[in-house]
Amino acid sequence: MAKSGMYVGLDIGTTSVKVVVAEYIDSQMNIIGVGNAKSEGINRGIIVDIDKTVQAIQRAVRQAEEKAGIQIKSVNVGLPANLLEVESCQGMIAVNSESKEITDEDVRNVASAALVRSTPPERQIISILPQEFTVDGFEGIKDPRGMIGVRMEMFGLVFTGPKTIVHNIRKCVERAGLVVAELVITPLALTESILTDGEKDFGTIVIDMGGGQTTTSVMHDKQLKFTHVNQEGGEFVTKDISIVLNTSFNNAEALKINYGDAYPERTSASEEFPVDVIGKSEPIKIDERYLSEVIEARIEQIFRKSKEVLDEIDGLDLPGGVILTGGAASLPGVVDLAQEIFDTNVKLYVPNHMGLRNPVFTNVISIVDYSANLTEVYHLAKTSVTGEKVVSTQPTVASPKDTSYEATYQEPEEQHYEPEEEHSTGENVKGKISDFFKNIFD
Repeated sequence: MAKSGMYVGLDIGTTSVKVVVAEYIDSQMNIIGVGNAKSEGINRGIIVDIDKTVQAIQRAVRQAEEKAGIQIKSVNVGLPANLLEVESCQGMIAVNSESKEITDEDVRNVASAALVRSTPPERQIISILPQEFTVDGFEGIKDPRGMIGVRMEMFGLVFTGPKTIVHNIRKCVERAGLVVAELVITPLALTESILTDGEKDFGTIVIDMGGGQTTTSVMHDKQLKFTHVNQEGGEFVTKDISIVLNTSFNNAEALKINYGDAYPERTSASEEFPVDVIGKSEPIKIDERYLSEVIEARIEQIFRKSKEVLDEIDGLDLPGGVILTGGAASLPGVVDLAQEIFDTNVKLYVPNHMGLRNPVFTNVISIVDYSANLTEVYHLAKTSVTGEKVVSTQPTVASPKDTSYEATYQEPEEQHYEPEEEHSTGENVKGKISDFFKNIFD
């Protein structure tokens, strides 16, 4: 059950930084504030300039504060799936108390026992997610506290990621004057929030098409089993249009939004529109079909890379099919093209919150929803990772707007955006997933 109070989500994306303030009343989410600022300092989902990223976070936070009428002190931050690894874990302890009643301390201890593992120096444990507990052989227990037992086991998942990514995200948030309340793995929050219980259980693929990268996630048996990041997204479509038509990046983005379609069969070669071409004094005419073919080429490449890694784990055999979301997924024709390439059921997920009915907001809404629904058992297990002595599950916002924040905030100078050169990377997933995922889809 979601708690009562206010929670803030922060999604640091390649094209924009988004902030959502949500108030929970009787477990019902009501969004009361939104901020959306153009990203600076983010390259393919990774922070490359801390100062510019801090400025973007401050702009988005300021917008959300003004709309919600509160001062944001701490945030739940999304963590991208770049080089994320998911491993199963298991720990076992003897119950400490003389009465043999399981306490909070026992939950912490069994989580610590599950984390006894060798982690490479360049990686760190991000989170541990308890799946179930076993007390004296009795399985399927979600919260063992208060039960009587002699021996307790915990089964769960451990998420590890690069120290550099985690450190840079924390650094930017802290330099923006905020506290990281929860570091949320974005594909985990996404799959937990947008999928139905049946889709989580029987197995479903979620493809998040962002501006700088596309993340493919698989949830099966109510667990996040697999993630893969392709360093291509909606920005690459815009760059292709810019290069092929010899027009500016901003013009290409406008063409994509106003006339773009990823499925040429839906377009007409007789429908034309003017395009300002660099080096020409007069606009030239481009037909709708030609623009669509340029868009289709990049979107198809993105989908085929996802299909390649999904075929290696038989992911497309799952009955839940494919769910698309993210800003690039809202382009007309994307669902039709995905249906053709994946040869399975494909649908587009769009948030249903008033004013936010756009897939570009799916991640940040999922971060808020996931954070608000984290259990006390999770927070107890989390202390085995963070080393905290006190478990805090309080809402992340609890103060009226303080005008002193506005007084100290300085609007950054306008930055001139230049599109970066296309850089496509192919991740070799063979061998990395075989050990853990070979029996997932049995």
